[in-house]
Amino acid sequence: MHYINRLTQVGVFIIAWLAVLGHAQNTPNSHVRQSGSAFLSSDLLNLQNDEFTNPALLWVDRGEALWLNNCAQCHPKALALASAVVAYPIWRKPLDRANGKLVNLEDQIASCISRNTRTQPNIESNEVLSLSAYLSSLAKGLKVRVTQPSETFAKQEWQAFLDRGAYLYTTRIGRMNLSCTQCHDGKVGVALRAELISPGFLTEFPIYRQSWQTLGSTDRRLRACYSGVQASIPAQAHPDLRSLELFLKIRSEGMTWEGPSIRR
Repeated sequence: MHYINRLTQVGVFIIAWLAVLGHAQNTPNSHVRQSGSAFLSSDLLNLQNDEFTNPALLWVDRGEALWLNNCAQCHPKALALASAVVAYPIWRKPLDRANGKLVNLEDQIASCISRNTRTQPNIESNEVLSLSAYLSSLAKGLKVRVTQPSETFAKQEWQAFLDRGAYLYTTRIGRMNLSCTQCHDGKVGVALRAELISPGFLTEFPIYRQSWQTLGSTDRRLRACYSGVQASIPAQAHPDLRSLELFLKIRSEGMTWEGPSIRR
């Protein structure tokens, strides 16, 4: 798996690299990496698989309508963009910035809307999440593969974001003094209240959480983790959130994308 070769460059974050390799020993079925759906209760899994009662599909339907009415003029074949879902976040250098930044799928959708309407939507708005859910549904079955920039300078900046993501993944934070790896590598399959801790792979976003009663992006889910360990919560779209998303997406490379999902 080529993402392991990339992570070997992150010498000071060798713990994160070992954590990725250690998943084979921590998952219930040791021969396969499992998505979060493998850790859902039977009721939630049945709801997720039901084409008529799955609440996440409301956003997919809205997204399809928005696409046909607003996006199809420039992008007549939405399916052609499905591969972007499994490739983001990507490195981009805006013309008005000295350095580049990581952009995830919701950032890109919001940027496209802004260019056409001259208003900047929130990445958690129904419009953005509906389009994200629609594209995510079209990407089902594709393999996760993040796009690394080819230019030397861009590659260096991209690597810096990846290093930061690996550092954040392994660093204890908050009043609970916990790191991502302690739960999502060390406690996989362990019950946490009514849920089982999953390995935390990124293969099923955006997600409908019953506790939210709405759809949410990877950005929102990561911020909720900060809240869960009683740490200072980064602002929406903070570079640290994008760095974590990049690390988690690379950690999920080669896995099959499953589209929008449901969580408790």
